[in-house]
Amino acid sequence: MKSALLILLTGIAALSPIAASAESVRAVTEASPYVTLQGNQVAGPATEVLEKTLATAGIKDFKVNIYPWARAYDMALSEPNVLIYLIARTPEREKQFHWVGEFIQVRYFLYRLKERADIAVQNLDAARNYVIGVMRDDTRHQYLTRQGFSRLVVSAQVAENFAQLLNRKVDMVPLSENGASTQCRQANFDCASLEKVLPLEELNTGLYMAYSLSTPPELVARTKAAFEQLRGNGTVRRIMEARTVAPNGK
Repeated sequence: MKSALLILLTGIAALSPIAASAESVRAVTEASPYVTLQGNQVAGPATEVLEKTLATAGIKDFKVNIYPWARAYDMALSEPNVLIYLIARTPEREKQFHWVGEFIQVRYFLYRLKERADIAVQNLDAARNYVIGVMRDDTRHQYLTRQGFSRLVVSAQVAENFAQLLNRKVDMVPLSENGASTQCRQANFDCASLEKVLPLEELNTGLYMAYSLSTPPELVARTKAAFEQLRGNGTVRRIMEARTVAPNGK
């Protein structure tokens, strides 16, 4: 009888959230040039780096999910053991996350359709006169909002935002070169018909992986050490540079 009771109590404890592994990690991200969905599996070079990092850290219990950016971002702000990746590191976000490591540097530009010769922008002030498409709560949306832009059309997904440009619902969109080339390819659009208008130099930054603040420090430290090991031996650079594409998508 005692043995049966012990087995029952052990089973209940195993199912209890308190007994659940403190190392269970939820990795969240959005679709991007470096994150793709192959069947039901999240793939791409950034995901490969993430998985190698967690394996090196000895973390086996993790799941990777693609969400609209605003949802992934909110999860990383409010829930424990959430690892968000390919997030721009900005001064405004510095104290909101435990920063693990940098995947790659990125530069953003405002793009227009080449046929839109009526759009003439020499500086950021002039850009305020135009309708600009952004993705909800990403660093470009946050930056343009801080700069006083009021004519913003907000989308949930990058592809939706790019479609707004192609359908002439917006005048310009902020993209990286890789982002522009990826969107052109996915939309079956000739990137030669797309044109850079203005560099957004204040947005030049690194794309990182970062933990939510309520994640245990020991878990953060192990993951960070594993990432530093992979960056130090060239693994991160090799994987990420293999995905680099030319601005025209070729």
